[in-house]
Amino acid sequence: MGLDDDAREYHREEPPGKIEISTTKPTNTQRDLSLAYSPGVAAPCRDIDADPTRAYEYTAKGNLVGVVSNGSAVLGLGDIGAQASKPVMEGKGVLFKRFADIDVFDIELDLDDPDAIVDTVRAMEPTFGGINLEDIKAPECFEIESQLREETDIPIFHDDQHGTAIISGAALLNASDVVDKALEDLNVVFSGAGASALATARFYTSLGVQRENIVMCDSSGVIGTDREGLNEYKAEFASDTDDDTLEEAMAGADVFVGLSVGGIVSQEMVASMADDPIVFAMANPDPEIKYEDAKAARDDTVIMATGRSDYPNQVNNVLGFPFIFRGALDVRATEINEEMKRAAAKALAELARQDVPDAVVKAYGDQPLQFGPDYVIPKPLDPRVLFEVAPAIAKAAMDSGCARSEVDLEAYEERLEARLGKSREMMRVVLNKAKSDPKRVALAEGGDEKIIRAAYQMQEQGIAQPILVGNAEEIAETAADLGLEFQPEILDPRSGDWDHYADRLYELRQREGVTENEAHELIRRDSNYFASVMVEQGDADAMLTGLTHHYPSALRPPLQIIGTAPDADYAAGVYMLTFKNRVIFAADTTVNFDPDSDVLAEITKHTGELARRFNVEPRAAMLSYSNFGSVENASTRKIRDAVSMLHDDADIDFPVDGEMQADTAVVEDILEGTYDFSQLDEPANVLVFPNLESGNIGYKLLQRLGGAEAIGPMLVGMDKPVHVLQRGDEVKDIVNLAGVAVVDAQE
Repeated sequence: MGLDDDAREYHREEPPGKIEISTTKPTNTQRDLSLAYSPGVAAPCRDIDADPTRAYEYTAKGNLVGVVSNGSAVLGLGDIGAQASKPVMEGKGVLFKRFADIDVFDIELDLDDPDAIVDTVRAMEPTFGGINLEDIKAPECFEIESQLREETDIPIFHDDQHGTAIISGAALLNASDVVDKALEDLNVVFSGAGASALATARFYTSLGVQRENIVMCDSSGVIGTDREGLNEYKAEFASDTDDDTLEEAMAGADVFVGLSVGGIVSQEMVASMADDPIVFAMANPDPEIKYEDAKAARDDTVIMATGRSDYPNQVNNVLGFPFIFRGALDVRATEINEEMKRAAAKALAELARQDVPDAVVKAYGDQPLQFGPDYVIPKPLDPRVLFEVAPAIAKAAMDSGCARSEVDLEAYEERLEARLGKSREMMRVVLNKAKSDPKRVALAEGGDEKIIRAAYQMQEQGIAQPILVGNAEEIAETAADLGLEFQPEILDPRSGDWDHYADRLYELRQREGVTENEAHELIRRDSNYFASVMVEQGDADAMLTGLTHHYPSALRPPLQIIGTAPDADYAAGVYMLTFKNRVIFAADTTVNFDPDSDVLAEITKHTGELARRFNVEPRAAMLSYSNFGSVENASTRKIRDAVSMLHDDADIDFPVDGEMQADTAVVEDILEGTYDFSQLDEPANVLVFPNLESGNIGYKLLQRLGGAEAIGPMLVGMDKPVHVLQRGDEVKDIVNLAGVAVVDAQE
């Protein structure tokens, strides 16, 4: 099937469409229903009647945006009417939810009269926290937005106008910097004079482009001051020039902005532009000039942006509207003003200069993404956009006086992280602890690109003091190639005097088959032994390794050199699995093949301690295929004995029970009903598996089929903090485990 047929099937599949309404409060009992509706609902209604602002407290208004259209100017389709535009508006709602966790009602109005649209939208103001106007033709869209901004007290935003302006404005800020041209000196030519082009031209002047340096062209050519019959919007950008055609206007121009139709710009026209031109050919799906043609038109730097995802520098409105509304809603802004739009553009421009997460690189075909001519705008799938743009919008709203509530920006970023998943919320707890007292973390695979990038982030965010172990010259060269401007501490085992490390290794391992010469050789050629001795000697507080090694081979040196803690005889691997409203710590998933009762008890104890580092009060379940003695054999007795040990241990101050089946451990109704004698009065959040095989299978099933996000494996039971990465871990995983290691070291 072709794309059109695939799209039809995608939308047709049960249930039809792309959105649904789901409840956010319990509705399981009669009492739940009496609270949700009659008679209980009367209380919040009376409160809102007395104080209308309490609608934000009692209802979904503060997180609800209306996407409103009459279908008169649907991108690529034209005037298809209100009903036919509904799939597009539903899609807009999907993007709001996916990127910024904003709920949407799509409103398709069968109206052509601008005044009627204004009256209708104004009447819906009590329902929404903001209104996104969409796909309404010019010039009516200007009038509608302007009137609604005057007559309502919530943010009104016509994305077709301002979205492209803001995103391309961010690209312009960076592109002008790359080619070393000042905004006020740029000569800019527009192809197109519709809503988007006019709004973009206005926004560029807000950023610093001089009005007299802008030439705008429509289908009739250059819009000159001598042209008759211009409407007030086009007249704003009429130029006093002798140029009549787009081709003439582009000669010597620094910037071309295309918001018109595909294929109208030739290579010769690009060749006629000033040195190092900036070409934003944003007509969709076919740009005014193809990317390859623009690049081949000349030998100097051509910074090219389009609206397409298959070329560098995609100008995509999804980089703007979800996050702009997120910030505006969260401070209950009365409008989205010019200061807020500028803040969004500057935040996007700054983000493009930062190191790009591995997940984003993978999403775009593993092509290198680094600030420069082919990367002046962040990618739409970059999750950091939320944390950069929304706080910038909130701050600009507060600074400009249109915010009705204040937010603490540092705490606000943490709230935003929680919207992207429980794992981010949990990791923020640990990373904040790490920042309070960062420790020295030895990175045994210091020459690896991911490790270097992670070290940069640790240092930038104040999470840890990274020590890169490896070839100093190669590390410095890689950091420079990555554009990372930092000077990490590097220890090169091949150079320098490390005899004291070799002597210590020999002292520890001489009765385990290691000769003195072998100890010196291991220190110089095996960075895992080097880093392990560093930590054991107190020259580093913690250690990470494993990214380029098999797990057992990476774990062996720290186990041999650092060993387990005084109160531990065994180490164990734990994954933290986060669901929407639940966190599970799963142990042991990586180390002990067939633990006996003593090992299981010890694993449970240390996993409970780990949970508390994440501010989670542990409730541990010892898992089996048996429930509390329903099966009697050596396997179930082993678990029962471990539970008994823990119950007799005065140091265990959290509930533990077992043996129990997995569903018994995590389903409240089973615990409270069938097994109300259990010491767990709530479902377990620490699951201890009977052996390595079941633990590894269990956590992977929860991750893949249960939709859990996995953080780990985190190593517990070691004498000093050591964590072994998984091969293929991303930079964020390395940074997260470094944060865990720092908190371990603090304690």
